[in-house]
Amino acid sequence: MKVKVRFFAASREAMGTGEIEQEIPPGSTVEELMTLLANEYPALRPYARLIKVAVNRQYAAPETELREGDEVACLPPVGGG
Repeated sequence: MKVKVRFFAASREAMGTGEIEQEIPPGSTVEELMTLLANEYPALRPYARLIKVAVNRQYAAPETELREGDEVACLPPVGGG
């Protein structure tokens, strides 16, 4: 199945693009997608642990199961106060 993955900030710079379409096995989770991306795109590895993930515009836990056509956003950590 395919999901759309969008990148922002440093992860966008590392990837050299703001968006890719990624093929993943049915039943894959957010965590499995992030592991796959880090393995497939070495430039993303330094950011993989810092990225927060949203699925269809809602923050998602690592165990969130993905579905065909989901939009996954790789967001930079939020700081400030």
